[in-house]
Amino acid sequence: MTSSPQPPTDPTEPTGHTDPAHSGSGHGHGHSHSHSHGPAAPVSKHLRKVIAAVLIPFAAAVVVGLAVLWPGGAPDHERSGVGFDRQTQQGTVTSLERVDCKSVNASQVPPTGDTSTPEGREAQAAQTGECKKATIEVGTGPDKGRTFVEIVQPGAPRQLAKGQGVVVAYAPDAPRDLQYSVIDVNRKLPMALLAGIFAVAVVVVGRMRGVFALIALVISFGVLTLFILPAILQGSNPLLVAVVGASAIMLIALYMCHGLTARTSVAVLGTLVSLLLIGLLGSVFIDWAFLSGNTDDNTGLIHGLYPNIDMSGLLLAGVIIGSLGVLDDVTVTQTSAVWELHQADPSMGSRALYRAAIRIGRDHIASVVNTLVLAYAGAALPLLLLFSIANSSMGSVANSELVAEEIVRTLVGSIGLVASVPLTTVLAALVVSADRPGSPGAGPASGPVRGGRGRRRKR
Repeated sequence: MTSSPQPPTDPTEPTGHTDPAHSGSGHGHGHSHSHSHGPAAPVSKHLRKVIAAVLIPFAAAVVVGLAVLWPGGAPDHERSGVGFDRQTQQGTVTSLERVDCKSVNASQVPPTGDTSTPEGREAQAAQTGECKKATIEVGTGPDKGRTFVEIVQPGAPRQLAKGQGVVVAYAPDAPRDLQYSVIDVNRKLPMALLAGIFAVAVVVVGRMRGVFALIALVISFGVLTLFILPAILQGSNPLLVAVVGASAIMLIALYMCHGLTARTSVAVLGTLVSLLLIGLLGSVFIDWAFLSGNTDDNTGLIHGLYPNIDMSGLLLAGVIIGSLGVLDDVTVTQTSAVWELHQADPSMGSRALYRAAIRIGRDHIASVVNTLVLAYAGAALPLLLLFSIANSSMGSVANSELVAEEIVRTLVGSIGLVASVPLTTVLAALVVSADRPGSPGAGPASGPVRGGRGRRRKR
């Protein structure tokens, strides 16, 4: 029948597992399918129509949202020359010479010789050190081949070596001798090598699913850089842009990695509802806590260049996008757990399936929440160290906007993750248990014919 096609490219819907009455027999055959192809998906025509009635309008709304909000590229602006908003070129350290710091005035001691401040004492101490005089050759841009000198102090966090690639900033309005300066080192080779090792590991372990996961990752990054970021810069509502962009990423990633199946559709529904909950909670508590989203030099620069951007909305958009990746993992895991339990015992009803799967979900909740908290704490570790140096109380630390943003981000995301477990489990249990043996459309939908010693023969 046409109600349950079996796409050859989707290993998650094996032909011949849609007959629960025989799923426990066949021994070796059944065991092989449970590991190689995954559990059977519901084939009820009615359930497919219900799921399609929910997801097709949602997907259509996402496509319309992408079309309406599509920015067509980031808007141009006059460079400020501050922070990341600088013209940059590539360069190479051609020579390195050791010189006395005092001879090149690298320490910048105040004219008064005041050493009562930490800066003055550090400058005074640097006078007795040995600096490096690096000659840098510009390798790209209109001034390719031009050289300039950079003085590196002994206590500088970034040291240079001969032959090292560097990133140089170009200030066209500055005096000629000061137009170029080193702002970073070139890390493209180690970063590319690490990315290659990651891709190989994913493909070796995941095989074709790994390949599809990498493709989905590239598409997700494309949606982020080609749609979400330019649309926000053009002044579109950051929350609306984040919801549309995150929904597009979710649909593409989940269906590409896990196949166009009812099981994946249930995971999509669970993720969607959880994202809506995260958006609602985030909006309420960001407004209630008066979080502006403008807390450091980078956000201040963004607000200065594009004053029309809603910074608190940008904060909420970050919460939604940041939660999406972990949500996908939780919802897919819970849905797969319900399907596996149903395959192991097709006689289990929806309540029994829920009780069994939620025990798996509780373990997942504990590990995922702990992972989120530690991830955010690790990212904010330098900031927490500053508060510790200042002997600030925990109440003062939590009340500061910098930390309060991370607390709201962590707790709102964690609440959405926790809620996604029972929600997705309920949806999966109801869907899979509706396809009981003998349910209308379930038996003839797959239509396998058993022939000879328990083997199944496709039509």
